[in-house]
Amino acid sequence: MSTWSPWSAFYSESPRLAAEVRGIFLQYGQGFGYLATVRRDGGPRVHPVSPVFADGGLFCFIMPSPKRRDLERDGRYALHAYPPENNDDEAYLSGRVRPVTDGRQRERVARNHRASPDIDWRLFELDIAVAVMTRRRGRSRNPVSRVWRPNPAE
Repeated sequence: MSTWSPWSAFYSESPRLAAEVRGIFLQYGQGFGYLATVRRDGGPRVHPVSPVFADGGLFCFIMPSPKRRDLERDGRYALHAYPPENNDDEAYLSGRVRPVTDGRQRERVARNHRASPDIDWRLFELDIAVAVMTRRRGRSRNPVSRVWRPNPAE
């Protein structure tokens, strides 16, 4: 298993916030979210995805599609969790993706998440430049947001 990943760095620096963000993405058992990518003309493109928390990281299996071409050309992304049924809480991540090139890691993640070897998917790991968790509690429903950014290298 990988010892360092962008997700593990986030979790190490802010475990409570990372657990809450993960919980919103996995609230229905499997990860559900909306992935925004950058089109060739610079505009946004939004796609439903099933993010995978595995091997100490956060990943997406991406089939041949406009979103995959976007990520291969310009790795910037934003990922917003599918909304909960009973409240308006939100989880949001953004940063860049990187293709997973380690064959053993790809096989491990694929095996653990039943990704068919017969399909032309690519595995991307999501680097996290910003994580935001917004809770709306109480009668006023005023949002309270917490933001995390990685500590700059010293």
